[in-house]
Amino acid sequence: MQDDKKNLSSLNKITMVVYILQAVSMLTALPMIVGVIINYVKLDDARDTWFESHFRWQLRTFWFGLLFYIIAFMLHIILIGFIIGGITWLWQVYRITKGCWRLSEQKSMYQ
Repeated sequence: MQDDKKNLSSLNKITMVVYILQAVSMLTALPMIVGVIINYVKLDDARDTWFESHFRWQLRTFWFGLLFYIIAFMLHIILIGFIIGGITWLWQVYRITKGCWRLSEQKSMYQ
């Protein structure tokens, strides 16, 4: 029982650290990569807990964000890439904020 509480407390801290890394990465990309590595390393620990939904949310934020930034980069020559990049940035801010909010309420991301 004590180990379960300790594990959940640890997962809570790890999840918040990844959200913080994602937030910092809005200025520079490196922390986002560190956050993704942490997500994949700790994903098995989060299985079958409400934290698993946060890990998946964080991973999807990274992978879809990366995809949209690549598309934006390829289209920047015709200026629409700047719009796509800006929208992607706002989308990531939304996802990080919503994830932190749900984590602080101790709720899963998908209900």
